[in-house]
Amino acid sequence: MHQVLMNLCANAEHAMRQHGGLLEVRLEAVRVDAVFASHHPPLRSGPHVRLIVRDTGHGIPPEVRARIFDPFFTTKAVGEGTGMGLAVVHGIITNHDGAILVESQPMQGTTFTVYLPQWMDATTEGGQAIVELPAGRGRILFVDDEAALTRAGQAILSRLGYTVTAHTNSREALACFRSAPEAFDLVITDQTMPHMTGEALSQAVRQIRPDIPIILCTGFSHVITKETALSMGLNAFLQKPLTMHDLGETVQRVLDQPVYRPADR
Repeated sequence: MHQVLMNLCANAEHAMRQHGGLLEVRLEAVRVDAVFASHHPPLRSGPHVRLIVRDTGHGIPPEVRARIFDPFFTTKAVGEGTGMGLAVVHGIITNHDGAILVESQPMQGTTFTVYLPQWMDATTEGGQAIVELPAGRGRILFVDDEAALTRAGQAILSRLGYTVTAHTNSREALACFRSAPEAFDLVITDQTMPHMTGEALSQAVRQIRPDIPIILCTGFSHVITKETALSMGLNAFLQKPLTMHDLGETVQRVLDQPVYRPADR
């Protein structure tokens, strides 16, 4: 949900960057009826949480609005994003049996409305849910060209106990690693990025330090799969959207693996 909010707010900021404006974020409990649910699958009737993110930016033209959730579709300038942000948001919401709607008028602003079913977690006798987070320690270089996803990944990993250096530019990330290769215990990189893909970045990083563990992430896996990533010698492959548990568990597992060094042969 952190990724959802960060992406929606980042898009709102981008829409109002030139002339300023008002960003409104509202969360409320609602009840979805059967008629509304039938028009917005996979919603079902019952209690829901509704998140509204509204801006007063330049708005979205109808022909663009029809494609905003398509992977790789973007109206931003080259180098400002790959168009995966809203696609990832849509994937997170639908994976939680929710729905996301958009209303927009040119020069009047845009409103994103997210519906998510309310879930009552199992609790202990004291009434508090027990969730064990896969915490750890280590120094991580995190790379993703989507600024909102980078902030979300950095926040998740920091909460789990890691020290995170984050970059939205793969070339800058490589320069950072080259300047201090021993300052990192792990590299986590997105695959689809301008200038240098995650695969290319991984190869360049391994040329500098062959033993560095690498986790490759992607939101669109037709180009690269888990099998191809592992065959390239990468330590793990994660499909976006990233959850705190999956990311933390994978990082923990990779950092627990024996470190390979060429001198060990």
